[in-house]
Amino acid sequence: MTLLPGRGITASLIAFLVVGAACSTGGGTSGAPLPGCNSGTKQALFWTSHTPPDTDSEKHIVDAFNKQSTTTCVKMVAVPGSETDIAKLTTAVRGGTGPDVYELDRFTVAERAAAGVLEDLTPFGAPALASNYLDFAWKEALFKGKPYALPDDTDARVLYYNKDMLTAAGVDVSQLDISKGAPTVDMIRTMATKLNKKVNGKYTVVGFDPRLNQGWHYTWGFAYGGSFFDAASCKVTPDDPKIVQAFKTMFWDWAGQLGVNDLQTFESTYAPDTPPLPTEQDAFLTGHLGFVVSGDWVLGWLSKYAPNLHYGITYIPVPKQGDTPATWAGGWSVVIPKGAKNSQGGWEFMKYFAGEQGQRVYTQETQHMPTWKSLLTDTSLFPGDHKLFVQQLAVAHSRPALPVGALYWDQLTIAQSSSEHHSKDPAAALKDVATTVNAKLQPFCPIAT
Repeated sequence: MTLLPGRGITASLIAFLVVGAACSTGGGTSGAPLPGCNSGTKQALFWTSHTPPDTDSEKHIVDAFNKQSTTTCVKMVAVPGSETDIAKLTTAVRGGTGPDVYELDRFTVAERAAAGVLEDLTPFGAPALASNYLDFAWKEALFKGKPYALPDDTDARVLYYNKDMLTAAGVDVSQLDISKGAPTVDMIRTMATKLNKKVNGKYTVVGFDPRLNQGWHYTWGFAYGGSFFDAASCKVTPDDPKIVQAFKTMFWDWAGQLGVNDLQTFESTYAPDTPPLPTEQDAFLTGHLGFVVSGDWVLGWLSKYAPNLHYGITYIPVPKQGDTPATWAGGWSVVIPKGAKNSQGGWEFMKYFAGEQGQRVYTQETQHMPTWKSLLTDTSLFPGDHKLFVQQLAVAHSRPALPVGALYWDQLTIAQSSSEHHSKDPAAALKDVATTVNAKLQPFCPIAT
């Protein structure tokens, strides 16, 4: 997932230890087994920044691991963090109090490895596992050709729409049937405008908020056919004219027309990210949003929290009729931070968590997709609409795996915000991103693959 917005941490969750089982403390062994752990096991501390319902599944995996392990007992703890925010981990590593395993957004692995935060997994035997993983996911786990992570999930993105809301507004939803190909941006904009509602000057319903959920710079840049990195020159290319056009259309024009301040007010009420609302109060699930670009994990949300919602899915909108639709795949990974007190136990858990057993459970319970290749051929794991996501995975884009990946993401986010607020022209904002990121990237060139 990669979830991106909505994977923050609530104050209550920060205080809550999602523990698969109590086990011996202080990294030592215990003469008698404690609840959920086998006798003589040594504790391994696992930190995750995920939130329910994903952590519910992760707890099940931890429980199953602890039940079968005779050497290691994992304690799982929810900590603050996000895709690019690892402040708590960095502080803990520097202070010698870090975890043995950490769940890290995979596109940032190379940058964290370059910063000396992660252990090289080569001595543990990680290279022998490479052939089990999807190629793009494994490449994201590397820095200078060496593995620093094990990929634990992936995803893809589509456009979800609320059939009842659109029908009530007089929209013929059959136009959105996926068999007809990708809708155009103008088509979705026309439909979405019919759904917008304000009460006392504030949105209570937004047809489509192009910046919400997975409405990211990468999403629209790929949708418009843009390229974010040129391997030959070893330079990031956010100023690709197609990406500039995506920013101009989706952020400057569309978000600007809706009123970015009004959208922010709407989001703070119906889709706040810090702290996030419980998943069951998501704006799309509760009928405050007519369309949303999001990932396959939403299928799990719909099944659990809104089983009666009449929804449809189709491709992410394209600039003009007949354009090839685009999606992108992200995902998370597990790593061993520097200074881990039980790195061997952490490695044992990582192999389970990001291996066939752990990924099978996570796929079944969250409707993310696995990076363990053999699981993708198990059709029982992908009922109903989930099949579409598996089909898209073969042609999905991925973010460039760079040792400045987190910096690039953050700079693109700044450029997106400035475009939405009309504080800087998209072309100028994206040129600034290129200048800033390439200056940091050049010492790492050429990039090993």
